[in-house]
This record gives sequence, structure tokens and C-alpha cells, in this order.
Amino acid sequence: MTADYQIFEIADFTLQRGITLPRARLAYKTYGKLAQDKSNAILYPTSYGAQHFDTEWLIGPGRVLDPSDWFIIIPNMFGNGLSSSPSNLDAPFGPDRYPAFTHWDNIHAQRRLLSEVFGIDRLAMIYGWSMGAQQALHWGAVFPDQVARICAVCGSARTSIHNRVFLEGVRATLTGDPHWRGDHFAAHPVRGLRAMGRVYAGWAMSQAFYREKLYEQVGFASLEDFLVRSWEANFLRRDAHDLLASLSTWEASDISDNPVHNGDLAQALGAISARSIIMPSRTDLYFTPEDSEQETAMMPNAEFRPIESIWGHRAGNPVMNPADKAVLRQAVSDLLAR
Repeated sequence: MTADYQIFEIADFTLQRGITLPRARLAYKTYGKLAQDKSNAILYPTSYGAQHFDTEWLIGPGRVLDPSDWFIIIPNMFGNGLSSSPSNLDAPFGPDRYPAFTHWDNIHAQRRLLSEVFGIDRLAMIYGWSMGAQQALHWGAVFPDQVARICAVCGSARTSIHNRVFLEGVRATLTGDPHWRGDHFAAHPVRGLRAMGRVYAGWAMSQAFYREKLYEQVGFASLEDFLVRSWEANFLRRDAHDLLASLSTWEASDISDNPVHNGDLAQALGAISARSIIMPSRTDLYFTPEDSEQETAMMPNAEFRPIESIWGHRAGNPVMNPADKAVLRQAVSDLLAR
């Protein structure tokens, strides 16, 4: 099967935690046409466990991101299996010994892609959901002069303590598989991945989503059908080492954890000059609206606009939910009209 994406290679790419990749690979796909003055570029980073084809559903004429007018780039996050990841690293790295990836690494590789491949030095907008929103906020804090607008959906500037507790539970569930050897899996951990999917399902969707049995309205015959065909299947298709690496990236996410802001979150948020809309889901259980509201208050040019939905975290990736799609489309339209 022919790949539908391209690879940008960076020689001797030094990661934030001190390891150098002799050959870093950033997989990306583009949609639409770049304007001659390069003013219509939108960056759309990937989320946890996702590759570009999982999230490109919202790109299209009349959709949330319209390639008729905008040039959209999806860079695949380090650790997602397409860009440099435990499953594809060259020796001496591998599934049993791989470096830590951070969003500092992601945004610096993305910046080089934009500059060296496309000659883009300023983005019209960054749109991101979940870990994609984390990357969007990193861009705003570290490269404030290179981002005009940010739409950050169901994400955070710094991973909260409660969010880290959730991630530790997911990690413990996955590594509880009998194939875990302390630093790698000896075989594909089917039992651990199925268990991970079920744990994740309880956090990603809200209590009201299950109370109203909304899964029955979107093509699933029962709760068990939803858990097996949606959640278990979603993680079974992924490499478990890549999932663990991305968990660590998520857990360490902090826009102030760098030499620019030296751990000062208020300073980092205050540095984001881009016109921004911060969009938590009202019922998100780990990127909570309360956390987002506190962060937004420290941003000088940001609007707090929660998604009033009972779809939990998935309100920000509403493949099966037209009402929440319309909310996202309106937010992007409002930002790009300014």
C-alpha cells in the first residue's frame, strides 16, 4: 500500500531531554494549496494514539477546516508510529530502549518542517484537540510571533495532577499484561490493550453519555458492542511501546518547562499573544473546564468558550456528533474572520 503522507528528515536532532536522534523523521500530510504569500497556513497536530488519517475527517469543503481557502498541514506527533517512535527507531534505539519525546521536540521539528519545506514563517492558525491542543499552546508560548491564532480544543497548557493520575492508571493497566518484561513487551499485549481500552472508555466519555446510552444512537447495539468495537479495537491496532511513549509525552506536557519560561506557567501563558479560543468540553473528565478557565484567564488575548456537550472528551473530536461539529466549525470561523 502506497503511503499517503511524506517524511521530513532532520539529521542529528537533539531532543529536549538530551538524546540525539541521528535521523529524526516527521511524517506529515497537506491539504489545500499554499497561497503565494504563504498567509493561509494552518497547522493541525495529532492527538494521543492518532495518526493523520484518524483526524482528517474534519478537513473538507464546509467542514471545520476548509482546504478550499486554507493550506492545512497535519504533522504526526513523535511517538505515534509514523513519525520517529519506539516502533520504528534506528539502532541503538528500539522498543526496549527509546528516548523521551516532549512537545518541545514536536514543535521544534514542526517549525523546521514549515520553514525548510514550505518557507512558512508565520501560521494563520494552529488548531488542535487533546494532545494537539497541548502542542498548539506550546507553539503560542515558545514562538509567539509565529502564530496569529490558536483554537485549542479539550487540552491544557500543563498536564494537571489529576490528569497524571489517570495516565498512571492507564500505564499500569497496559503494563499489567503478561507479556510485559519491565522495559518492553515480548509480544503484542492483547490483554493489556483490551483492558486499556475499557479503562479509557470510562474516562473519555461522560457519565451522562452512558446514562443516556448515546452509543446506541451512533451504531452500537449495546454497551459491550461499544467497548469492543470502538475502544478495544482502537488500541489493539497500535504498537504498545508507541502508546507508552506518547503517554509519557502527555504526562510531561507543560508549556513553561523549557529554557524560555523556566517553569513559570503564568509567564508562559502571558506570552501567548495569538488570538485564541480555548474550548474545553463541559463534561471532560481529565481536561476539565475549571482547569481551562484558570489557564485562559492568564492569556492576554483568549476567549474561554466551553463546548456544552455530554460527549465528554470526545466532544472535541465529534466524528459522530453533528451538534458539536457545528460548535467547532463556528469557533474556527469566528477566529479566521478576525
